[in-house]
Amino acid sequence: MAEAEGSLVPERILELSERLSKVAGAKIGEISMINREAKMLAINALITAARAGEAGKAFAIVAEEFKRIASEIDDVAIGMETQVRADLRELSAVGAAILSHLRGQRLADLALNAIEIIDRNLYERTCDVRWWATDSAVVDCVAQPGPEASRHASSRLKVILDAYTVYLDLWICDARGRVVATGRPEKYAATRDLSVAAAPWFQQAMRTASGDEFVACDVAREAALGGAPVATYATAIREGGQATGRPVGVLGVHFDWRPQAQAVVDGVRLTGEEAARSRIMLLDHKGRVLASSDRKGELEEVFHLPGDAVSMGSYAIDGATVGYALTPGYETYRGLGWYGCILQREAAAGEGVRAA
Repeated sequence: MAEAEGSLVPERILELSERLSKVAGAKIGEISMINREAKMLAINALITAARAGEAGKAFAIVAEEFKRIASEIDDVAIGMETQVRADLRELSAVGAAILSHLRGQRLADLALNAIEIIDRNLYERTCDVRWWATDSAVVDCVAQPGPEASRHASSRLKVILDAYTVYLDLWICDARGRVVATGRPEKYAATRDLSVAAAPWFQQAMRTASGDEFVACDVAREAALGGAPVATYATAIREGGQATGRPVGVLGVHFDWRPQAQAVVDGVRLTGEEAARSRIMLLDHKGRVLASSDRKGELEEVFHLPGDAVSMGSYAIDGATVGYALTPGYETYRGLGWYGCILQREAAAGEGVRAA
């Protein structure tokens, strides 16, 4: 079965084309060599017939005809070699184009799958933050502030964190932007009395029109969480926990980006051979590398897609194929313009077929 599947991979087209070209060239060469020997025999026959005089005339006619036929065979062989080589070159070009298209389409499909997994994951974060912002302990922490309310809210946040391991921390902020309770105060001591009043996620959350709205931020390093990269989601905590209530604070949830994103790029379905010559990336709307299968360039490198890149596609560059797909969003989460992207170097001759 494995052998049969190996014969169906796209690279097989080019391998067969190259093999056919070699076989055709070798066989045409053999025909030419045999024909040269036939010509030599015809010439020797003509010489022998001439020496025989009158008795060799009939033999000379046969030898001359044999020489003529050999010349025609030469012409046919030359014509066949020219046509066969031209057709094989075209076949190789067509095969390479088909292979490039199939490889590009497959990489784009895999890139789309990767970014869709991220979308679904981040959509759940938007649900979490809107739900938890209505928890009575969270609301009371900012509506009726005090040490006891903060301790109770903190213990409640810890319970959530123990169940939702994808978060580094959850912060409750009052209307002035002061962090008044967190889920891991012992682990992240820098959050004590921290002000996030200038943070875009806090400001935007305070301006949300209702409890149905949320703020989603690009991945960034959070100093108060040890410089870890986080995707922060926030929404206003509203009076009475009601969707239409007056904003009295903000709940910010910090998604532990690195392990979740790394699991996505590492989980792309490539063979071992393909993975060795591929780089799977998640990019933000500016091309900044958010995660990469080679663990390089996180939040520092910019991978530039072509200016005419559409929502999904592929292109060839410097001996490699790049497939990409724009985030399609999921449910009420429209995404942030992120891309899934896979760069795959070409396999050495026959390498892809052997791996299959």
